[in-house]
Amino acid sequence: MRGSSGDDSAERLADTLSRYLRSSGISARLKQQSVLNDWAELLGPQIAAVTRPISVGGDSTLLAEATSHAWMAELVMMEQDLLASLNRVTGDRPIQRIRWILRR
Repeated sequence: MRGSSGDDSAERLADTLSRYLRSSGISARLKQQSVLNDWAELLGPQIAAVTRPISVGGDSTLLAEATSHAWMAELVMMEQDLLASLNRVTGDRPIQRIRWILRR
């Protein structure tokens, strides 16, 4: 049976880990990366059906695929709206731009 001292140790470890993740920038990068998993929820089913996120680079550029040149052109025109939707979850380190490539 664990006493309160065990719980205190776990809380101190969690606090220490949280501080480290924030100070190292890893926490912000993890928030950026969360858009890859939450893509459909953040951008909606229509856009998710014709796109796929690939990665977020260290320069805060999101690389994503589109199914056609026509969609790529449309998505480039929508970039500011897409960034606003994506950056609802990125916190202090927003995604700065989206680079589209054609899905092969």
